[in-house]
Amino acid sequence: MTNVGTNVGIGLPIGDPAALLTWARRAEAGPFSTLGLLDRLVYDNPEPLVALSVLAGATSRIRVQTEVLLAPLRDTALLAKQAATLDRMTGGNRLVLGLGVGGRDDDHRAAGTDLRTRGRRLDQQMALMCRLWWGEPYDGVGDGDGLSYDGRVGVGPIGPAPARPGGPQVLFGGFKPAALERVARWGDGFLSAAPASWAGGLFDTVRGFWKEYGRDGEPRLVAQVNVALGPPDVLDDARARMHAYYAFTGMANRMVAGLLTSPAEIRTALTAFADLGADEVMLYCYGLDPDQVDRLAELV
Repeated sequence: MTNVGTNVGIGLPIGDPAALLTWARRAEAGPFSTLGLLDRLVYDNPEPLVALSVLAGATSRIRVQTEVLLAPLRDTALLAKQAATLDRMTGGNRLVLGLGVGGRDDDHRAAGTDLRTRGRRLDQQMALMCRLWWGEPYDGVGDGDGLSYDGRVGVGPIGPAPARPGGPQVLFGGFKPAALERVARWGDGFLSAAPASWAGGLFDTVRGFWKEYGRDGEPRLVAQVNVALGPPDVLDDARARMHAYYAFTGMANRMVAGLLTSPAEIRTALTAFADLGADEVMLYCYGLDPDQVDRLAELV
């Protein structure tokens, strides 16, 4: 067992939605702090808000976190309502809304959104969702999806009010300066998918923006590490699924090469991120074997 002074969560595999209840219940029974689930539209993955709502209902303690929800693909008012509902129904301390812009052209084409303006749209969405979560009327200004709002000016408010004042905890993922600045402007923290050798600089940049914006306290810093733990067939399954997921990048082999597959590698990563000041490390699993939860629990 490793004591790194940092919370550790489980990133759930996406290959079999029906199996996620088993993963969630085992994680809840163990030392894990959070269940995370990624988001894509044009892919064979479960929709994260729907799936995490089911998992939240099947558990009582563990947080549920989107890693990351591609907000620009979604209608803003409806997303605000969905997030507020889940926050309210889980008591205001279990939903973490990790948000990002999405870099896949096919996702944006399927959603009818513009890949080129996705960052600006997310900023506009945040401005509107924050107003809605505080109970202000919907006025359509700043929604950013290019529609006419003549018939919706001044309607609302749109409930339910979230249990957490001002809305659920929001993290932003990304690598570019605009994404890191977004943490200080709109969010509560940063979700990093970079290795420890790179993440330290990203953490420092986020902290710098946080101070520049005069934010109180410190941003929550969450790291993500891709892992697989088990016999050769489990590792092969994880590598194949991870390769398929990252095939669009042209760097799938490099991503798979970074998969941590031994207790020593995973312990080293947990310690490295704790030393960088990470508040939580998400151990993201691609292989479907739920026994990985118990194997990883022994390291935590």
